[in-house]
Amino acid sequence: MSAIQIAVEGCGHGTLNAIYDSIARTCKISRLPLVDLLIIGGDFQAVRNLRDLNVMSCPPKYRVLGDFHEYYSGVRKAPMLTVFVGGNHEASSHLWELLYGGWVAPNIYYLGAASVMNFRGLRIGGLSGIYNGRDYARLRDERLPYFPSEIKSIYHVRQYDVFKLYQINEPVDVMISHDWPSGIEHHGDLNELLRRKSFFRSDIEKGELGSPPARSLLNKLKPRYWFSAHLHVKFAALVDHGNKVTNFLALDKCLPHRQFLQLLTIPVTKSKPGLSYDPEWLAITRVLNPYLHKHPSALNSDAFKEAIGPMIAEERRWVEENIVAKGKLDVPENFQITAPIHEGSLTAREDRLPESYVNTQTTAFCELLEIEDGTRFAPPGSEGKEEKYRSFVANGGGSYPRGGRGGGGRGGGGRGGRGMRGGGGGRGRR
Repeated sequence: MSAIQIAVEGCGHGTLNAIYDSIARTCKISRLPLVDLLIIGGDFQAVRNLRDLNVMSCPPKYRVLGDFHEYYSGVRKAPMLTVFVGGNHEASSHLWELLYGGWVAPNIYYLGAASVMNFRGLRIGGLSGIYNGRDYARLRDERLPYFPSEIKSIYHVRQYDVFKLYQINEPVDVMISHDWPSGIEHHGDLNELLRRKSFFRSDIEKGELGSPPARSLLNKLKPRYWFSAHLHVKFAALVDHGNKVTNFLALDKCLPHRQFLQLLTIPVTKSKPGLSYDPEWLAITRVLNPYLHKHPSALNSDAFKEAIGPMIAEERRWVEENIVAKGKLDVPENFQITAPIHEGSLTAREDRLPESYVNTQTTAFCELLEIEDGTRFAPPGSEGKEEKYRSFVANGGGSYPRGGRGGGGRGGGGRGGRGMRGGGGGRGRR
């Protein structure tokens, strides 16, 4: 039996330098071993340049470049492997390039819309985005140039990704989601939570705090640990499933006097070095990739649900023969710069949206699995979108939301971090 040292952080909000510095200080003061892995629970903000800010859902006055561009350009390198899920304040077009997951910078890995990975024997699952009932069954049809409504909808969790995660049968050690599983507040110190965030009471009484799909996954997967962020408060809970227990932990964002960081030592039974793909997840991806751009009703028939188990088993044999046996499970260190790096003033403004890029990592992953690259799928009607967008801008629409009720602030802001009613935070339904 061996163990790995991990650090868990709540919302990132583009403050990588402060997060890494805090980990270094904590390890030094506490005389702890160096951290092997950092997990960030969303709102990472992988902003490469000023254009990326214009597809991040928050009022323009809160859009700041942050630290990430230094890691993207190579000026800095992450001192430890860092993995993260997407939240509701992200450089969404950048993350779309890596729909299946990939390096956003050397040593910093995005877990994709949904995925399961392995690190030194630790099996880590991730679900990006927040829940919104209106978009849950929606296809992933947002494409650049984004209209203001798409800047918000693109980070809403889709039923397709939850369905993929629901097919997992092998034990999961860690799950990461940005918003909390619904009902989790009843498994911890609810009175203390309400003392610190009294305005949660109304949502809790109506059963509207958190994500129902995340709760469904919690009940199905029963992971050892579940980490979340989003609501900008530290909250711990224990969920007893009868034969297994999930340790839940949510954390704040990186600011002075906030509880945003937790160091943990997790025992593992294996010690395979590095980050690697998960065979079961690869098999699930091969089965379900053809349904990525189909309506979720195609997944809900009794006949399909009955057939999917044997389909995954068959693809698992393919994965074992073509990937595992050939030593191709290790995630290649194949990061490449796609968008231009930032140069010049940190306070300059840029009104244009980012361009659409094909990421070579996504291409390589799809070639490995011999599947179609879902990021290159053009939804019906998208061929005329640029003309519609030019008309929108010409009529005063602008190239990004103009603030007001559209954003939710720098951290899901608003009353103590839950998010303004019209913004991207709150109950995860915006």
